[in-house]
Amino acid sequence: MSTRASDLLTLTREGLYCPLGQFHVDPTWPVARALITHGHADHARAGHAHVMATPETLRIMAVRYGEAFCGSSQEAKLGETLRVGDVSVRFVPAGHVLGSAQIVIEREGVRVVVSGDYKRAPDPTCLPFEVVPCDVFITEATFGLPVFTHPDTRGEVRKLIESQRLFPERTHIVGAYALGKAQRVMALLREEGWERPIHLHGAMEKLTELYKREGIPLGETPKVVAAERKDLAGAIVICPPSSIQDLWSRKFPDPVTCFASGWMRVRARARQKGVELPLVISDHADWPDLCRTIRDTGAGEVWVTHGQEDALVHWCGTQGIRAKPLHMLGYGDDGEAEPTPAEAAA
Repeated sequence: MSTRASDLLTLTREGLYCPLGQFHVDPTWPVARALITHGHADHARAGHAHVMATPETLRIMAVRYGEAFCGSSQEAKLGETLRVGDVSVRFVPAGHVLGSAQIVIEREGVRVVVSGDYKRAPDPTCLPFEVVPCDVFITEATFGLPVFTHPDTRGEVRKLIESQRLFPERTHIVGAYALGKAQRVMALLREEGWERPIHLHGAMEKLTELYKREGIPLGETPKVVAAERKDLAGAIVICPPSSIQDLWSRKFPDPVTCFASGWMRVRARARQKGVELPLVISDHADWPDLCRTIRDTGAGEVWVTHGQEDALVHWCGTQGIRAKPLHMLGYGDDGEAEPTPAEAAA
């Protein structure tokens, strides 16, 4: 009997499962063998017996969870074809964050691509998304509504620099996810000419140092010292989103609260979070790029994993492409969920 896509991947309680390879992709529970697309905590959890991922993702997981985050691990170099059970697998750049990859699963001429989280916009901190022609494309839909059309990211960063020039006496505090978004904002600030130190909340320090070790030029990024906050007028400070509204941020001189997220396209959400300067910077594909990517793959069937599933499934139908929502739970709305103390301890 010839191989079908359903032979390559099926859906279990733990997430996507390849019975012929006996592995899960980004499982939400500890499993015997996990293939991980990228290091965000909603996709890369600790406790698996064996993990296969790109070298960068494995190093990210070690920083976040400790060296003993799994029983054993195996590096998957980008573009290298590996045999796992009765299938071949290949990791291909996804353009999401450092080390992020799509996972290509093949057998007998049938190819399924699990995209993980991805974007098509340029990012100086990671390799660009690579289109892989396939029979079945498994896509996220975080911003899977036509209203989500992301602006030019560099223009958003220039807005931050211009605000600092207009209000040099105020500290600009930027909420950004600790893995990927924060480092992307730093790198873009450097490319747009910001040469002064970029000050970091302590939660950003270890991952930022990892990015530097991986060769990403981020410049001087000192950790914020509590006693020195009053002296940071005119500085740019990057912190976790949860910190822009707590007591930590109020010790800076007349702070301007900023938030770098694709969700800042929704002004009501920016107002709800008390964001004075919303920066529409996303590490996910917007609606035009979701549609473009599906067309580019040439896939005859699309599975939508999480986000605005129904709208994207409907669009596929209008294009003559078979599609279905998977209604998978346990994945964050912006590709980033900080590990809980229990997860980190594991």
